[in-house]
Amino acid sequence: MLAKGRKVAGRGEQMSAHYAFGSQEDDVIIKHRLLTRTTTTRGEPPLKKLQKKFTSFATEIEKDADNTSDCERLYKAFLQEINTFELPLLKGKAVVDANIKEKESFNELQVEIERQILQAQTDIEDLKKQLEQSKIERQHKEECEAIRKLISSQPPRSETERLIADLEKEIADLEAEDIACLRTLELRKKQFALLLHVVEELQISIEDEQKSIADELRATPSVSGYKTVPSLTAPYILRRREYH
Repeated sequence: MLAKGRKVAGRGEQMSAHYAFGSQEDDVIIKHRLLTRTTTTRGEPPLKKLQKKFTSFATEIEKDADNTSDCERLYKAFLQEINTFELPLLKGKAVVDANIKEKESFNELQVEIERQILQAQTDIEDLKKQLEQSKIERQHKEECEAIRKLISSQPPRSETERLIADLEKEIADLEAEDIACLRTLELRKKQFALLLHVVEELQISIEDEQKSIADELRATPSVSGYKTVPSLTAPYILRRREYH
């Protein structure tokens, strides 16, 4: 039998329990008693009862007297005790087999759980990559949407082409007008230069005529006390006709 632990309490301290056997030795003893069924909670242990039945049966067989009925009675009692002793063993074996199968199931379940954990980790990594890719795609979609809104806010292409054509036509008209203005300006420059040249020659001619008239007046004597004044416009009219 197992020795009971004894605890001794003192002032503010508690002594540890002392056992006759160690924990490993206790496990071995309990396992042996469970297998041999030499202990029971109540009544005589089954193995001892079976031993007694067998001993009684063997003793009765060894007797020389005519005790067939007793031997048969003890034999049946022995068989009944064997069946009674065997039934818990079969139950225990069934429990052990069930525990073994359950342990195998637990091992398989553990392997499956570990596999699922690894698969879940792999799926998490894949989902992280997909999330990053989705963020990039969403950013691209937002940029495309912004560009689409910007394009939608602009006028249609046909209207833009029409405006461009109108602007090109207006530019061509302005260039033609600019060329015409340049030609007109060049013509006016030439006319103005010609006018200046005519005015300059006219001025020189007038000065020359005035000098000649002054010389004639000084050289020609006066008649009846009056001086003859020649016409100053005649040379001008003559020169203007020559230019025309």
